[in-house]
Amino acid sequence: MAVPERQWSHSAGAPGSINGEQQMSDTPNASASRTMQELSTGLPDPLTIPDARRRIREANESGNRWVIVLDDDPTGSQTVHDTPVLTSWDADDLKWAFDQPGHGFFILTNSRGFNDDEAREQVSEVARAVEREARKRGAEVALIARGDSTLRGHYPLETDVLITQAATAGMPFSALLLAPAYFPAGRVTVGDVHYVGTGDTFVPVGLSNYAKDATFGFSASTLPDYIEEKTGGAIAATDVISIGLEDIRKGGPERVRDILLGCTDAQPVAVNLLEEADLDVVVLGLLLAEEQGARVLTRCGPSFPGARLGIAARDPLTHDEIFAGGERPGHGLVVVGSHVELTTRQVAHLHAEVTDIETVVVDVPRLLDPAGSGPELARVGEALISALGRTDVVLASSREQITGDSGHSSLVIAQTVSAVLVALTEIAVSDATPAWVIAKGGITSSDVATGGLKIRRAMVAGQLFPGIVSVWLHVGEDNPALSGLPYVVFAGNVGADDTLAEAVKILRGDART
Repeated sequence: MAVPERQWSHSAGAPGSINGEQQMSDTPNASASRTMQELSTGLPDPLTIPDARRRIREANESGNRWVIVLDDDPTGSQTVHDTPVLTSWDADDLKWAFDQPGHGFFILTNSRGFNDDEAREQVSEVARAVEREARKRGAEVALIARGDSTLRGHYPLETDVLITQAATAGMPFSALLLAPAYFPAGRVTVGDVHYVGTGDTFVPVGLSNYAKDATFGFSASTLPDYIEEKTGGAIAATDVISIGLEDIRKGGPERVRDILLGCTDAQPVAVNLLEEADLDVVVLGLLLAEEQGARVLTRCGPSFPGARLGIAARDPLTHDEIFAGGERPGHGLVVVGSHVELTTRQVAHLHAEVTDIETVVVDVPRLLDPAGSGPELARVGEALISALGRTDVVLASSREQITGDSGHSSLVIAQTVSAVLVALTEIAVSDATPAWVIAKGGITSSDVATGGLKIRRAMVAGQLFPGIVSVWLHVGEDNPALSGLPYVVFAGNVGADDTLAEAVKILRGDART
């Protein structure tokens, strides 16, 4: 790998740091919100490495290294473009993905929507299938377990599965990176505290609503404390190594390399990241460590895969780029399963901005009633097809959020609602093939992709907005009528109030043509 040493420049910023990170006057998990300026105060200047992404990409190619991202829901591809994504790991589908240019691809496991046993089995099966195909090609695989940037998901279960399988195969991991940053959505890590940002207000993640998740809730805000909490104390916070922003910005890739080379036995490593330049340094250091024998598994948010693949940012997609193969007949379908507050505001804004769009609502309480579920599905299906014959349609579950008395029962309810939205999407595809589809929410977007649209292979064309909201183009391997169908993966917790409305306008050709 050609990673030149010491060919970088410091960009302007506040000089100096204390003990490798910004000092905080109060306990991180109880600290007040911060502005970006407050988070940056006392830190070294960011380090900019010329052509970092090109160097990373060339290193992957020269080493026949394939970066395979196991994505626990479809929203992990928001920092990549022109990249394959699979929802199946059959031999033929994996062969197709390995045959594409770029030395990397995503596999949607959808494990965040599963219970523990299902997630364990799914991740294990996918990892074995990837290794089989890689061995045929003599390819080296760098695995990424992509999780939520707000720390929800099956951690440490998924990484434990991958660590155990690698050790059994005689290829143990020396380090496990935890790097949940997702810059476009305001998810950054400073002083080991992971923050969730809205505008210029950053709140420790343990104090956010995401930490109250019915299935994956937690209380910690620092990554070491989070690891201790989620492992039930099996890994103490004091046993977690940190790559600090001073390590990154003053020591460069060589300092990151040295930290990783000092790790053994899947040592957990918390990665502090405040901007893209920090991430480039970490990935270049990771590549240097791998050159010297380190084997590193990564658990990360959406920002990391793009850097690890060496993909440089591109401008948001235009309508004409999305429909480069020609306009499609029919109307658009927006499927809304997410119940986070932001999604509710976005749907309301959509109706205010786009007045000729109709809404068909699934009554969730009636759906969960065994006596009412059949009639409700029939009612909504008929209304959906009728509306799609006239105009673009929003298909949504009723907005009141219904949870169970445990994390498992809440997940079952979410799965039930998602299954109905999938069935209705299938009806729409069969009886009134949409011109485009948007799915709002992580579980929803996965289930609509695999069940409603029968996607096995797709290409991530890019994003509708900087770093958020990916557009997949259906390969249409089983249904040529769906080839090139734009499928928009829209996480429930990203964007501003008007982002969903703007997405619809772009797809309709009303904006950014």
